[in-house]
Amino acid sequence: MLQKLKKVDYVVVFILFVFMGISLMAIYSVTTGTKFEGSHIKMLEFYILAFIAFFGLIFLDYKLLVKYALYIYLFGIVLLVAVNFLGSDVNGAQGWFKIGGFSLQPAELFKLLLIIFLTYLLMKRPKAKLSLWRDVLPIGCLTFIPFALVMLQNDLGNALSYVLILLGLLWVGNIKFLHAFLALVILAAVAVGGIFSYIHYHDNIEKFLNNIGRNHWTERIDPWLVPDKATAKASYHTKNAKLAIASGGMMGEGYMQGSSVQSGRVPYTYSDSIFVEIAEEFGFVGSSVVLLLYFILIHRLILICLECRDRAGPLLIVGVVSMMLYQIFENIGAFIGLMPLTGITLPFISYGGTSLLINMASIGIVMSVRVHGHEVSEDIIVPTQKISSTKHA
Repeated sequence: MLQKLKKVDYVVVFILFVFMGISLMAIYSVTTGTKFEGSHIKMLEFYILAFIAFFGLIFLDYKLLVKYALYIYLFGIVLLVAVNFLGSDVNGAQGWFKIGGFSLQPAELFKLLLIIFLTYLLMKRPKAKLSLWRDVLPIGCLTFIPFALVMLQNDLGNALSYVLILLGLLWVGNIKFLHAFLALVILAAVAVGGIFSYIHYHDNIEKFLNNIGRNHWTERIDPWLVPDKATAKASYHTKNAKLAIASGGMMGEGYMQGSSVQSGRVPYTYSDSIFVEIAEEFGFVGSSVVLLLYFILIHRLILICLECRDRAGPLLIVGVVSMMLYQIFENIGAFIGLMPLTGITLPFISYGGTSLLINMASIGIVMSVRVHGHEVSEDIIVPTQKISSTKHA
């Protein structure tokens, strides 16, 4: 056990503790004197549980998770199906199990389960380039199942994360360059065509979404693409968030002194909008420090990926990195006008037990790769060298 602890990347552990401090301070700042007062204590409890899971997964050989990936995937699908019938509605998305004082969001959990399952599928493939019909399409279909189930829950943010995880793993899973290029062209065409259609046929699309009970999407996309047509209710969140970020300036307005976040003009500052609190109270400098910490974290994960000799380890790490990058870019991008608001949390900082537990567990698995990844699995072929000796007379 001591030998395994020595192999842990303590730069990553230090960053996680720094994130914990930032999270607790930010949550305390915006919840003191509100009905959410005391949320920082609850978040501390979540962090204690998350660190237990983190260190527990370090000692668990990640190859065991990959071995039982099919059962893990099926378990996740059962949860996603069950929550559509038994789940509770939170902020327009029916995707939560509430058990006593705790809540579980299967869509968040499934991100990690999907990474493990796709790693298993790609490991079973030969080392040659992936075949479009035998490999890429079947793997894509198996990813589409949870994507569709989460879309039924009206949770666009988590559903899109599955697509990004799939793309990241296919890229390192040895997809053919031609297939990757064609996929990129198709995705770009769909994105540009979708944006063009939404802008120019807005009224018809809005009517259609209202008819199918998805007017919630319109309220999130309108402030991003057609702000002039967005209702005051729809643009309230992002508009005030941008004003708060801008008012932070270089050094911020001071801890617990943010005029917009402290007055309640920005919703969900303790959870989804916590970056707005950091930007207003600590300014450009504080925001840059948070982004730098994320950069160092991702950099360390990639270094672990490059050092791993096993085939499954790098796939798991790339899946985790894809998930993290999407969450960071989507959350922050939504409040500066680059992305639509989808309700994605900011990793390690936003309030939320399920999100924190999954992110910490993901890093725990990466540490498991660092600890156990030096062992070459059976699918790795190590070239042998014949050593010849010469006799000297």
